Amino acid sequence: QVQLVESGGGLVQAGGSLRLSCAASGSIFSASAMSWHRQAPGKSREWVASITGGGRTAYADSVKGRFTISRDNAKNTMYLQMNNLEPEDTAVYYCREDSNYSWGQGTQVTVSS
Repeated sequence: QVQLVESGGGLVQAGGSLRLSCAASGSIFSASAMSWHRQAPGKSREWVASITGGGRTAYADSVKGRFTISRDNAKNTMYLQMNNLEPEDTAVYYCREDSNYSWGQGTQVTVSS
């Protein structure tokens, strides 16, 4: 069973940046497709970005050009670099291992206007 731990969330002003990390253990990380999702207050959880084991990426239209997903297989860690943040990006961000649909506990990102 894979365990995922997110970190790096916080409070930032609009236009600022944050980098989220997702540390994985208990699985063959390098072979796993991974993804980031977020859930804003009163809204359903939504997909943000994905990365395959080989490094191929995909993004939701709402974050394309501002967010970058990456991974370091040697460190069993996935990242989400978030630039030019907007108040609409405020949410709890979750990482997921896509083979077993394992979720982390989430990290809060708050963007003030």
